[in-house]
Amino acid sequence: MTKKARIKGILAALDARYPFEDKCYLNYSAPHELLIATILSAQCTDERVNIVTAELFAKYPSLEAFAQATLPEMEAAVRSTGFYRNKAKNIIAAAGQLLSEFGGEMPSKIEDLTRLPGVGRKTANVVRNHIFQIPAVVVDTHVKRISAHLGLTKNSDPVKIEFDLMDALPQSHWIRYNHQIIAFGREICKAPRPKCQDCFMPELCVTKGAAPAL
Repeated sequence: MTKKARIKGILAALDARYPFEDKCYLNYSAPHELLIATILSAQCTDERVNIVTAELFAKYPSLEAFAQATLPEMEAAVRSTGFYRNKAKNIIAAAGQLLSEFGGEMPSKIEDLTRLPGVGRKTANVVRNHIFQIPAVVVDTHVKRISAHLGLTKNSDPVKIEFDLMDALPQSHWIRYNHQIIAFGREICKAPRPKCQDCFMPELCVTKGAAPAL
């Protein structure tokens, strides 16, 4: 099977199983809330983040409120998401920078977003996808793990994986692929025990199947 045919098969299988809908698993009602929720999601489940942000966004109803928050209060508010000291510091600093440098508006350029404290390419691409509908590949733990299983990357560094996937996948599937792989990772290809017996594309899996790496 050619590389082109392999990728076509993977995308067709994902499309059949998970018809695309532009769904975000993090709850938010404003661009800055999505940014903050994504910062909190590092090493934390979306479910836990949504529990925390339900109270957090009520306590700090505006970007200005986040920028003016005290560090001890913010640490206490986000403590259960893990790494809370860095997250609290970055949230306050990012809110301040959005106000001082961007007039309170969320920038769309990845170069601007990744200048914000606590914002790497993953967080930036989540914002670009959901706020601006800009095609981008988001590399979270599901995408990192499963893309290797599917032979779409041999790298472990998220940035290198992002560029591998941008090279391998058509741009029309960049946003879709992330949503579908998250769904696949939650339903079947779980860590650390994937339900391989339920997989709908075992012939395309490098790790458990017989497919060669691309």
